[in-house]
Amino acid sequence: MQGNRVTLTFHIIGTLAANPNIRFVLPFDAQLEHVSSVVSGAHPGGLTIGSSADTDLYVELIHTGISNTPAEIIRTGFVGTQYPHIAKGTIIVVIVDFDDDGTACADLTIVLTFSEG
Repeated sequence: MQGNRVTLTFHIIGTLAANPNIRFVLPFDAQLEHVSSVVSGAHPGGLTIGSSADTDLYVELIHTGISNTPAEIIRTGFVGTQYPHIAKGTIIVVIVDFDDDGTACADLTIVLTFSEG
């Protein structure tokens, strides 16, 4: 942790052949403050972030960055244009549509920054 923030990084090497479905819980209440996502090639993935009850509760479908240039989500890019508050123990779900534009993406990196509280 850095102060009251924690950063989680997910990286999948190679060309994706299926939709990654990443699930985890945090041991404290948190706010999702920032998302950065990128793939190495010219074909983006489609990113959604939510809970196990609603998989696009926090971030509705957006494109990842392409060609090693990350796309970022800041406060106004979240659902409701506010930082999502996530209760301790909520199952957080990150799903990537691996062929959002019809061609598989490759070398996916997603970075999520949370603040505690």
